[in-house]
Amino acid sequence: MIINHNLGAMNANRNMGINSSNANKSMEKLSSGLRINKAGDDAAGLAISEKMRGQIRGLDQASSNSQDAISLLQTGEGALNETTSILQRMRELAVQGSNDTLNTNDRGQIQKEMDQLVAETDRIGNNTEFNTKKLLNGGANVSGTSTVDQKALITGGTGDTVVGTVVTLTGSTLATKATDSRAAAFAANVVDTATSANMTINGTNFTFAAGTTSADVIKTINDAGVGVKASTTGTDLTLTSTAEGSASKFSSDATAIGLQVSKAGADATVAGAGSYTAQGNVVTVSSGAAKGLQFEVNAATAATVLTVTGNGTLNFQIGANENQMLNVGIADMRSAALGTAGIQVNDSATATTAITTIQKAIDTVSSERSKLGAFTNRLEHTIANLGTASENMSSAESRIRDVDMAKEMSTFSKNNILSQAAQAMLAQANQQPQQVLQLLR
Repeated sequence: MIINHNLGAMNANRNMGINSSNANKSMEKLSSGLRINKAGDDAAGLAISEKMRGQIRGLDQASSNSQDAISLLQTGEGALNETTSILQRMRELAVQGSNDTLNTNDRGQIQKEMDQLVAETDRIGNNTEFNTKKLLNGGANVSGTSTVDQKALITGGTGDTVVGTVVTLTGSTLATKATDSRAAAFAANVVDTATSANMTINGTNFTFAAGTTSADVIKTINDAGVGVKASTTGTDLTLTSTAEGSASKFSSDATAIGLQVSKAGADATVAGAGSYTAQGNVVTVSSGAAKGLQFEVNAATAATVLTVTGNGTLNFQIGANENQMLNVGIADMRSAALGTAGIQVNDSATATTAITTIQKAIDTVSSERSKLGAFTNRLEHTIANLGTASENMSSAESRIRDVDMAKEMSTFSKNNILSQAAQAMLAQANQQPQQVLQLLR
C-alpha cells in the first residue's frame, strides 16, 4: 500500500476530465444545432461545408438575378407591345391612304397622324429603361470599340455577330436628306406681287395670298409639321426633309413656286464592311463574321476600325460560378431601324408601298417580342432549376454540418453519467490512502 502516488485517484481524475470535456462538446453541439462549430470538430467537413455554403448562397442570388432579368425583359416586351399597336394603326392608315376616294388634303391629314406615330415609336425606343438602362435603342446588344468614335459607333447587332470580329472601314459617306430648291420663288421678298400661290407638300395644301412675305411662307410651312423644313436664300425657296436617308421623301407642287417634284434622300455608304444594308446613317452588316453588326456613321471618314468586344451587353449571371451567364441582345426598335422613318402616304402609290414597309416592321417587332418571350420562359425554368439545386445542396451541407439531435443527446447523457461516475470514483480513490492510518493504531 502506497500513499505518495494515488494511481486510482489519478485515473479517475483523468477519465472525469475526458468525460466532462466530451459532455461540454455535446452541450455545444446541442445548443447550436451544429455538428461542426469549429475547425477542430471536423477539419475536412468544415472546408467542404463552407464551399457548399458559398454555392448555396450563390445559387440563391442567381435565382434573384434571374427574377430581375425577367422583370427587365418584361419591361422591354411591354414597350414593344405598344410599338406593335402603333405599327398596326400605321398600317391601317396606309391602307386607308391607298384608296383613291381620298384627295390630297385628306391624305395630308393621314400623313400628320402617321408622322406623330413614327415620332412616338422613336420616343418609346429612346426612353424605355430598366434601372436607367436603355433597352430598345440598340445599345442592349452587341458592343464594341471604334478607333475614331466620332466617325462610326457600334450601336447593336444580332446573335450571329462574332466577338472579336474586326471591321475596317476604308471610307464612308453620310446619309443625305431629301431636298429641293426653287430658284427665284420669291420676288421682292413676296410670293407674287399680283396673284396668290397654292402649294401642296406631302398632301397638305398651303394657300399664300398675294404679297405674303417669304418669312411668313417659311413659318407657315415649318409650323405645319409635314416632315419638311423650309428655308430661303434671297429669292430662292429650299425644302429639306426632316429625316435622313432613302426613307426621307417628299413631294411638292406649286404653280407659282415651281412645278411638281418628288425628292428622296440617300442612305450612308461605307467601304470595307462587305455586304451591308443602310437606313439613314445606320449600317447593318449582312454577311461574314460581323453579320448583324450595326453601327452609325456620324461623319465622312477615310478609315475607321470597328472591333466587336461583346455580343449581348445584357449579361445575366444565372449561376453560382464564373461564366455561368446568359447573354441577351435587344435590337434597335426605333423607326430608322424598322424602316418606317419618313414614311409617306401622300398618294396611292406611296401609301401602297408603305403597307409593305410597315408590315415588315410589324414582323420585325413581333420577332423581337418572340425572342424576349422565349428568354423569359427560359429564365423561369432556370429559376426552378436553381431552386432545386439550392435545395439539394442545402441538404448535402446539412448532412455534413448539422447535428443529429437524438444521437447527440444520447452521447451527452452517456458522457454526463460517466463524468458523474468518475467523480464518485475519484472521491472513493481519495479515501483509500486514509486506510494506512489503521496500520498505525
